Amino acid sequence: MTTVTAHTPADWPATEERARAVQDELRARVVLDEPGPSPGTGHVTGVDVAYDDERDVVAAAAVVLDAATLAVVAEATAVGRISFPYVPGLLAFREIPTVLAALDALPRPPGLVVCDGYGLAHPRRFGLASHLGVLSGLPTIGVAKNPFTFTHADPGAGRGGAAPLLAGTEEVGRALRTRDGVKPVFVSVGHRVSLDNACAHTLALTPAYRLPETTRRADALCRAALRDAVRHA
Repeated sequence: MTTVTAHTPADWPATEERARAVQDELRARVVLDEPGPSPGTGHVTGVDVAYDDERDVVAAAAVVLDAATLAVVAEATAVGRISFPYVPGLLAFREIPTVLAALDALPRPPGLVVCDGYGLAHPRRFGLASHLGVLSGLPTIGVAKNPFTFTHADPGAGRGGAAPLLAGTEEVGRALRTRDGVKPVFVSVGHRVSLDNACAHTLALTPAYRLPETTRRADALCRAALRDAVRHA
C-alpha cells in the first residue's frame, strides 16, 4: 500500500470568509444531470479522514473495492497537516487536500467515490462529497451517519425503506434504511450521480452492516495511518 505526504495548496483559504466564497464559486460547477455509474459495476472507492488536533496531523485513506464482489483491489493513505480550523459547514477545507493526495496515490482509477459525510445535504448545498467531486471530476456521493440539520419522515422499517431528507420543501437527500429495523443512513448527491443511483449504490455496499463497506474499510485504514504517523512523529 502507498502512503504519501499531503501538502496544503498555497492558495488554500485561511479564513471563514474566503472559504465561504470558494464554496459559492465551486457550487456552481456541481453536475446534477448525470446518472453516474451503475451499481455493482467497475470500481467504487471509500474515503475517510482521521485527525489528531493536538499534534496537528490528519490522515486520509482511499480504499478501492470491486463493485461486484466488494473485494479490496487497491488502497492508499496520505498524511499531512490540518489545513483549516474546525468550523461547522466548512469541514471539507480540513479534509480535501489530504483526501485528494490519497486518491492521487491510487494505482488505478477510483470509479465512484463514497464520502463519509454530505453532498447537497449541507447548509450551503456543498458538502465534502460535492467539493471533492468538483475538484477531482469524479462521480461522488455522501453517506452520513446523521441528518445534519434536516428533517425526514421515518422510512419503512425494512431494508431499502427511504424517506426524503428535507430542507423546508426541498429534497436534499434521503434517509435510507440499510438494515431491517436499524437507524437509517443519510444519502446525498455529491457530483455526477443521481439521488436514485446514490441510494442504489448505498444498498449495494451494505450487504451486512448499516454503513457501506467503503466507509468501514476507509475508516479503519485512516485510523491506522494516523496512529502510525503519530507514533513516528
